[in-house]
Amino acid sequence: MNSKLIIFDLDGTLTESKQPLTKEMAALLAQLLEKTKVAVISGGALAQFLKQVVAELPPHANLANLSLLPTSGAALYEYQNVDWKKIYEERLSEKEAHEIDAAIRAAAAETGLIDFSIPAYGERIEYRGGQVTLSALGQEAPLAEKKAWDPDHKKRRALQAAIAKRLPGYSVGVGGATSIDVTKRGVDKAYGVHKLCERLGLNESEALYVGDELAAGGNDEAVYKTGAKTRAVSGPEDTGRLIASLFS
Repeated sequence: MNSKLIIFDLDGTLTESKQPLTKEMAALLAQLLEKTKVAVISGGALAQFLKQVVAELPPHANLANLSLLPTSGAALYEYQNVDWKKIYEERLSEKEAHEIDAAIRAAAAETGLIDFSIPAYGERIEYRGGQVTLSALGQEAPLAEKKAWDPDHKKRRALQAAIAKRLPGYSVGVGGATSIDVTKRGVDKAYGVHKLCERLGLNESEALYVGDELAAGGNDEAVYKTGAKTRAVSGPEDTGRLIASLFS
């Protein structure tokens, strides 16, 4: 294994959108944690990481080798003294969150892609501390509906552009299957990779980033701004095969 740190995107890479790790993936990650440093970075809040990833790992998993970067790298957590300790968080103020909320609603009206008067599957706009996330169908939308809503990325890109022009002082990125993530300017997955490697005392070239959206416009594209090696995968099964290959 050439890399001293393997960084994974979450939804679409380790799991399906907002779904827990499968038993097979949990076992593979536990094996990997015995051999090297591992990190997970995605747009979700810490609670989502704990639910999807940590809770599914076997009891013997070496959590000391695991780093969690929720909200697209706006925060970093490490496992210390049987709990998750926040190392940093680039938190948005309440005023900034309100400004972002207003821009999202205006962009939704301009594009006609979201009607906030129609009930959704949970909250459509969620303040996650370091990030505000728009989920077009709501936070708890069924996986099949999420996949069907924007298969060619056109809706998300239109929303991203409409929001970004209203928020020049922020980073606005495509998130999951139905989401747009807004963070402080310059805070994205590349920022998270920079901060994590600095924290671990590693050169970025010693890290491998694995994600399903590394193509132009994808939510992993920012990682190309780092020195990390990259590996594109087509989904969790492909990721599982990649992890297994690292042991050979």
